[in-house]
Amino acid sequence: MLTVEGLNTYYGRAHILSDLALQATAGEVVVLLGRNGAGKSTTMKSVIGLVPAESGAISFDGARIDRLSPHRIARLGLGYVPEDRRIFTDLNVMENLEVGRQKPRDGAPTWTPERLFELFPNLGRMKDRPGGRMSGGEQQMLTIARTLMGNPRLILLDEPSEGLAPVIVEQMARTILQLKAEGLCVLLSEQNLHFAQMVADRAYIIEKGRIRYSGTMAELAADAAVREQYLSV
Repeated sequence: MLTVEGLNTYYGRAHILSDLALQATAGEVVVLLGRNGAGKSTTMKSVIGLVPAESGAISFDGARIDRLSPHRIARLGLGYVPEDRRIFTDLNVMENLEVGRQKPRDGAPTWTPERLFELFPNLGRMKDRPGGRMSGGEQQMLTIARTLMGNPRLILLDEPSEGLAPVIVEQMARTILQLKAEGLCVLLSEQNLHFAQMVADRAYIIEKGRIRYSGTMAELAADAAVREQYLSV
């Protein structure tokens, strides 16, 4: 579903991502792990086109997308949930969802507000509440729901558990597993190893813009030396 090869991304003269490569398939949850500043968010932004890559190739469902604009990439069926959520604070829940609506697409589940309220019951109880009057966890749910209204085949989640209460983190994990069950390809960036172990099939570890490790979550759980080297604070 997603293939990244030899990706090099810069901010000005700063070389952020160096020859980065990763893959993710349909019905799979892949996590990009790393410390703050490792390059996780830049990877997400490069895939969706917000930070254009200097070189390398990004392919979605076999087609190159690394020279497309973000809105064209989104129309192909890639959904992006940014770390800072970016909901419309003056719009209520239903209005935020309408902003993300796209037509149904082949190979992807079709989402409606009613289906999303089954996935996020809290949102169903506050349809008329402005986004600016919601808690951080509720805003995160709304951001994911708004992205799903685009009926994506692949969804990018940037630090979905950050700053959330433990009970909301558990709900977020259940949501991701349900998206996997729907056949979506999920790529998330995380610092929270425990959360990643709850949801992910495979892991990549990034440090200073380079992939330093790739393997299954079971393999990573069994490798204390790798966790200590790249993930310990």
